[in-house]
Amino acid sequence: MSITLDTLQTHLKDPAIFCCRREKGLVIGASDLEDPTLFDDMVESGLLELSENGLRIEQVLGCTLLQDVEALTPITHEVLDKVNSVESEDKNSLFEEKKYKETAGRTDDSGIAVRAGGSGMIHIEIGKAEKLEGLRLDIPIFGGCGEKADTMLDKSAVIGQTVSSDLHMARETAEEVFSKQKKVIRTLIKKHIKITDVELGTETAIRNGKITINKNITEKAVMEDPLCKSIELSVIHPEERHIYTETIMDVCPIATKSEGELGEGITKVADGVVFMLTGVDEDGVQVHEFGSSEGFLDEKMYFGHPGCADENDIIIRCHVVIERLSGMTRPGPFAAHKCQDYIIQSVRDELKKYEGEVIREEICEDVRRQGNPRVVLVKEIMGQGAMHDNVICPTEPCGILGGQKNVDCGNVPVILTPNQVRDGSIHALTCIGPATKEMTRHYIREPLVEGLAADIELDLVGVIFVGSPQVNDEKLWVSERLGSMLESLDIDGCIITTEGFGNNHIDFVQHIGQAGKRGIPVVGVSFCAYQGQLVVGNQYADAMIEDNMDMGGFENNVAGCSCVTKEVAARAIQMLKNKMAGVAIKPAPKKWSNDVINANNRLLGLPETKLVDNGTLH
Repeated sequence: MSITLDTLQTHLKDPAIFCCRREKGLVIGASDLEDPTLFDDMVESGLLELSENGLRIEQVLGCTLLQDVEALTPITHEVLDKVNSVESEDKNSLFEEKKYKETAGRTDDSGIAVRAGGSGMIHIEIGKAEKLEGLRLDIPIFGGCGEKADTMLDKSAVIGQTVSSDLHMARETAEEVFSKQKKVIRTLIKKHIKITDVELGTETAIRNGKITINKNITEKAVMEDPLCKSIELSVIHPEERHIYTETIMDVCPIATKSEGELGEGITKVADGVVFMLTGVDEDGVQVHEFGSSEGFLDEKMYFGHPGCADENDIIIRCHVVIERLSGMTRPGPFAAHKCQDYIIQSVRDELKKYEGEVIREEICEDVRRQGNPRVVLVKEIMGQGAMHDNVICPTEPCGILGGQKNVDCGNVPVILTPNQVRDGSIHALTCIGPATKEMTRHYIREPLVEGLAADIELDLVGVIFVGSPQVNDEKLWVSERLGSMLESLDIDGCIITTEGFGNNHIDFVQHIGQAGKRGIPVVGVSFCAYQGQLVVGNQYADAMIEDNMDMGGFENNVAGCSCVTKEVAARAIQMLKNKMAGVAIKPAPKKWSNDVINANNRLLGLPETKLVDNGTLH
């Protein structure tokens, strides 16, 4: 398959290979050359053998062929009337990977010194300029792009984005400059209330940091939905986790509004305890689709990840049995969530009244930073019917009642404020593979929302949730609606994420294309690795972040394992900054390698990714 004129520019440095047999006298153009993105597969299958003597595409365009040449043959200087002269550089990266280079410090006549340091930062120092006594700025750059640092160092772009035109402001620190651009729209305070113990008893109450749940409440909760046949509650303390559990459907925090609506006011969060929903049908079939997480609890949950219980959390397990054969329908799993929420609400009501010890207060702000790059986060959520659904904007944080299901809304994109997301506006009903599932607790502390909202260099406009329909025509229709929304928001960049893999990757790549064709820099975040490799793609999917944490690159049935973490979020945000700044992003190897992830982690000062092998961290 030949390359197109639209993508020619990105492949000028790649080997020149004829896509088909070409005859003497041909003037070589883009349509004569094979697509370099296919080379790895061709080499692996034996269809192509690259040559160190082969020329690059930029060296052969417009040259005349002196003899007939067969398809998939590297072009060498012997078969051409001439070779285009280009700037000398190292051999093609397919044969020898270029080493990271530090840009030497230099000062031009304006007194501005710039250099790319090995710490993953661009250092800008203004010794003296008109009416300025001096200014030094450290701006992070994405690892692996050191040789392209000059692109970011155009002083009119860097200083224009960082320092106000008002000269007196340049005397202040960069953070103070950014803070002056900050406009707080609304504030949410999350008060984390200390919980030290949980037990089942004869009443539901919270006293002295201890939650007591009426063990007979299950008799009323089971009546919330006729598909629910039985409910069993149990309390699991941190030292008791080596016990068998059925598949983990969800992990849900206990949070309630004590003032205001979702996204503002005050929310109380029970700290040190979570609900865990497990489920089977009457025949003992696990409520799941692709894989399930039944087994010993200490081996089947990635404790400490955003969607999971933390290391010292007490877990209230709510085990639900639903009607036989209903596990693969929307009503079946929803019945389990609905009945559990009845129990959680009884605890929420007590938490509203409880004035216990506040461990910490989170001050969450919806802010606008005028003049900074306008960005959005797009979260593709499951919406394929069956058990693939989510509740959006319930009355209580992470609740059920008062919310709407994205499937019932046609999976169209819905935009929320960062605070609404951080206040529990999403309740996850999805029963996909456990490792790649973003559970309810994930959304209330989504690392990408936290990272983007806190970044003083960006203006986070909002968070868009878009469902993933089952039918391809519907996928395209929904994706087009997302594209129109992105265009209307007049954004400068976006990050698009998806949980799971496979079917939803079709619209995931469509979403990236909708942003890309509108000239919007876009970064994709997904589990791909070995098992979930993308089966579709486009020219805009050139900045991808992998969130796999399984040693073999598989869905490993460890709940919450391969989802967005703080480290994944940091890499995605930095890559978006680089792309918006015009920094070239080096293509990743054809096959997934955790070495690439760790190399980038090191450049950003992040810890290395620890992979899971059969439930054990390595």
